[in-house]
Formats: sequence, structure tokens, C-alpha cells
Amino acid sequence: MTTLSAGILLFLIMDPLGNIPIFLGLLKDVPAERRVPVMVRELLIALAVLLVFLLGGQHILHLLSLKQESISIAGGIVLFLIGIKMVFPPAGDGGIFGKNEGGEPFIVPLAIPGVAGPSAMAALLLLTDSQPGRTADWAMALFAAWLATALILLSSAYLFRWLGRSVLTALERVMGMLLIALSVQMFLAGLESYLHMAK
Repeated sequence: MTTLSAGILLFLIMDPLGNIPIFLGLLKDVPAERRVPVMVRELLIALAVLLVFLLGGQHILHLLSLKQESISIAGGIVLFLIGIKMVFPPAGDGGIFGKNEGGEPFIVPLAIPGVAGPSAMAALLLLTDSQPGRTADWAMALFAAWLATALILLSSAYLFRWLGRSVLTALERVMGMLLIALSVQMFLAGLESYLHMAK
């Protein structure tokens, strides 16, 4: 996988367009002057968590005695479920993150699992395990995907007014379809590797 394709994969997983209505809904009770600082804080926390998984991925895999095939198959399943939720979102104002309990969100659910969700963590574990010598490339891909996600989410109020819910929903469906295709490819690659190893 190239650095560009890894960045695109991570960007699709983070799903900033699909998160716009959710973020706006969760921040609607936060004072207007606090919304941008809260979003910046949550985005930085999400980046820090993802960097921990990127840099410590090998140690996590060795600690849990997980093989690359297991991560590839599990990552494909998780990405598939996320893609399905993007194409067929659950009902409710909070979507997959649940409703806001009021007050200022902290870490959950904006940072985790809003941006740094289990699928992004699994993808980073898969990248570091498949090609461990390219940590710098994966860090560049992660930062580029996170920066694009941050810019979109920080512009969420403007984009929501300009594009409207229907256009954002349609874009999220397209991103979900792409993510489903990538998840199937990841699952099949892991399965093929496992069957080849079992021969």
C-alpha cells in the first residue's frame, strides 16, 4: 500500500463528512465561543491516540500474540460494519455515538470513537504489522488524513449550511460504499494469506 492510498483509507475511515451532523448535534448546547476550542482539543486528543496505536502497534500485536492475518480479517470486518453504518445509518440524533448528555463533551464521543474509532486503530495496526519499516510513511498518511478531517470538521457549520443535509448524506453514502469495497479487499487478503499459510 502506498502512502497516498493509506492516507485515503484513513480519511474514509474517519468519515468527516458523515460526522458533521453528529458533531453539530453534540455541540449544539455548548456556548458558541467554546465550540471551536472544544473541537480543536478533541481533534488533538484523537491524533494523539492514533499516534500511540501507530507507534506502539507492533508492541500491542506482540503482547496479544496476534498475527497479521487475524488483524487483516478482523480489520476487514470492522471496516465493513462501519461502511454499512455509513450507507445505512442508525436512527437517532447521536448516530452511532449516542445522544449528548449535556455539557461539554470530553474525549468521548468526539475524539473517541468520533475520529479515533476502532476501525482507524485496526487499520493502523494492520499497516504497522504488514510493513513495519514504513512507520514514517504511515505517520505522514495519518497526519494528512487527520488534517483533512480537522479542516472539514472545523468548517462543519459552514459546510452544513452550504451543502445541506441531503448532499452531506449522499457524500457519506458514497464514502461508505468505498469503505465497504476496501474492507472486502482487506478481508479477502487476510483470508488468502491464512489459507496459503495453512497449506
